[in-house]
Amino acid sequence: MKSTSLSLLAAATLGFSLAGCSSNTSSSETAATGGTSAAAPTLTPGPWRGVLAAQGQEIPFLFEVKTEAGKPVVYLINKGLNGEERLRCEEISSAGDSTTIRMHAFDAALVVRADGANKLKGTWVKYDTKDPYRVPFTATAGAQELFPAAQSTEKTGNFGGTWRATFQDGDDSYPATGVFTQQGNNLTGTFLTTTGDYRYLSGVVSGQKMAVSTFDGSHAFLFTAQNGPKEPVDITKEYAPNTLFGDFYSGKSGHETWTAVPDPKAKLPDADTLTYLKKGESRLNFKFPNVIEGGSISPTDPKYRGKVVVLQVLGSWCPNCMDETNFLAPWYEKNKQRGVEIIGLGYERSGEFAKSAPKLRNMRERFNIGYDVAFAGVSNKDSVAKSMPQLAKFLAFPTTIFLDKKGNVRKIHTGFAGPGTGKYYQEEIAGFEQTVNKLLKE
Repeated sequence: MKSTSLSLLAAATLGFSLAGCSSNTSSSETAATGGTSAAAPTLTPGPWRGVLAAQGQEIPFLFEVKTEAGKPVVYLINKGLNGEERLRCEEISSAGDSTTIRMHAFDAALVVRADGANKLKGTWVKYDTKDPYRVPFTATAGAQELFPAAQSTEKTGNFGGTWRATFQDGDDSYPATGVFTQQGNNLTGTFLTTTGDYRYLSGVVSGQKMAVSTFDGSHAFLFTAQNGPKEPVDITKEYAPNTLFGDFYSGKSGHETWTAVPDPKAKLPDADTLTYLKKGESRLNFKFPNVIEGGSISPTDPKYRGKVVVLQVLGSWCPNCMDETNFLAPWYEKNKQRGVEIIGLGYERSGEFAKSAPKLRNMRERFNIGYDVAFAGVSNKDSVAKSMPQLAKFLAFPTTIFLDKKGNVRKIHTGFAGPGTGKYYQEEIAGFEQTVNKLLKE
């Protein structure tokens, strides 16, 4: 289906210039914005609405500019089942007519220039790819809806509740559970899959169509759907009532189709059974370089002997890993005296320690991680399989592995249902604590 038309509303409010800030933006990034004026753009304090243009679609998101300690700070705002998140982006610099807003924990940025009063134009740039990944971006200051209300003569459909969904990516398909809450025309929710969730999603219902989006700095998602098959209808197939037919657009080029039917009992495969040890194995044997203190980290080190150890297989590029880290970091500070340790095993875009260790150190600092973090390899399944050959069928970042006091693997949990999933997040936390408590009592 065609995307909802997105109109931008300008607001005349007092702004401030960033022309005096130092820059870490390359000349090629500055040129990418196409600006020729001498002054850097003005970031107007207050609410903004941004739009990423990709695949013929518009992926909208909301953000706010604030002044903190005399400096500008940008907050990305995503709403979902568990309220809203505000992702703080404080690394902002300017050069010439361009300003670079780094995307908090991720190796990405919005590189922008002024485009008239209280308007910005530029690109969303991801640096952790072989070639810089760019998507056109525009924004307008002022309080606005994420999706402007669209007029429809159709009766407003009901997209709330739990849905049993199937996503189709070429010849491959995978199951998902959609969970949404609808209030009038406003829709919030998420999709859970066996490898993680699509985090905070919010949007609008217009007649028998829906659209929800999110932008966390690393990923930009747009989900659209309509109740009933698209034209032309395949008359050779039968469709159940209230079947949703949708599209999933991810960033610059990712596209999948999906269908869903109401199912209050929809459930994904058990996340504790998807990844497991190979036959005959009971422990993990690895030694990875410590990104902070130097030397290496191994589960057989004296520091971990006789303790319950939680291994967090993560990446600094991974939003679901960010959600898990937001839980694990404060949890560790409250519970480390009980005889439990956590080791973060970082798999990054680059296989070079010199390039990847700083990203993991930045993540450690940003999330106040007090547990050890090691650089384990490149962020793909084959790298994990090679570096920890005792594992079978590694599927997702993050994956959480629980070791008992003797160093034996007792449980492997695939994915992490984050705070954007509502009750599933509470169940995730309860399951984690139940496992650790059980192992501590042994």
